[in-house]
Amino acid sequence: MEYPSQLIEEAVNEISKLPGIGKKTALRLVLHLLKQPNEETRSLAQALVKMRDEIKFCKVCHNISDQEICRICTSPRRDNTVVCVIEDTRDVMAIENTGQYLGLYHVLGGVISPIEGIGPDNLNINSLLHRINASDSTIKELILALNPTMEGDTTSFFITKKISRPGLKITSLARGVPVGGELEYADEITLGRSIMARTHYQPN
Repeated sequence: MEYPSQLIEEAVNEISKLPGIGKKTALRLVLHLLKQPNEETRSLAQALVKMRDEIKFCKVCHNISDQEICRICTSPRRDNTVVCVIEDTRDVMAIENTGQYLGLYHVLGGVISPIEGIGPDNLNINSLLHRINASDSTIKELILALNPTMEGDTTSFFITKKISRPGLKITSLARGVPVGGELEYADEITLGRSIMARTHYQPN
């Protein structure tokens, strides 16, 4: 593709690195930005730079946060006896949108996948086990809400084998979420029902 400007080509190349955006879509976005007032383009650029420089990860649950500890972990309205284990922040957002869950979260940052070179030490599993096994822990129930894939099931199984606290209730989402699917793409009704109808976790 021929570009009328080297600057446009560079912008297109950078934007097309985003997931789901090809060169043609990136070019449309670049040309759209050129038509906007300079202030709007600068505001977009500044917001992106500020997000990247100032974003934090909660020291407790590892969710994306503006503060050292996220608003969910600090909220007095949340049930601190229940922790929902999920893969990433997108899953937190998906569950929060159902309005059916008022407990806390723990973001693993991925799942165990030997093929991709991701092991337990690459994930936030040790901090989860510390939250669970600590002598002053208030956690009574652990919800394993990982995607119903082989990697998700492997990660859930690994976590349960590392838990040393007797009496802890371990549940998983009801399989209203389709096997092989991802929480991010589940509709809110299905996801909400899966949360409400969660079952005891049974390792294969």
